[in-house]
Amino acid sequence: MGLEKILSIGGKPGLYKLVTQTRTGFVAESLLDGKKITVGLRSNVSVLSEIAIYTLEEEIPLRQVFLSIQVKEKGGKTSIGHKEEKIKLEEYFFEVLPDYDEDRVYPSDIKKVIQWYNILHENGITDFSKEKESSEEE
Repeated sequence: MGLEKILSIGGKPGLYKLVTQTRTGFVAESLLDGKKITVGLRSNVSVLSEIAIYTLEEEIPLRQVFLSIQVKEKGGKTSIGHKEEKIKLEEYFFEVLPDYDEDRVYPSDIKKVIQWYNILHENGITDFSKEKESSEEE
């Protein structure tokens, strides 16, 4: 499963896997506890494959940031937790993405990226290479 089916839902902790679409929204399953929820169309939902991180020159897709973390950690979980203090988070992120825009990437964003990477790793979603064609998946 790629990042195209992984969601971040505003106001809800963790990440969700898209299960199915309904007439009024969709059903998503939490990657933290496996509980299924229904999400309406008015909810603030972000698909991980559509998120990018600001750098000084351009925006880098989140999948490339995850790949950098994966290389740094040799395929394992992050050596730093998402609840570390601000300066440690920024130092870690600077190692992963040296030219990230410090004015537009906030510590809360860094926390989310680290937390999301670890959630994906725990759920065996570690292939952050380019998106697969949808016909291959189905």
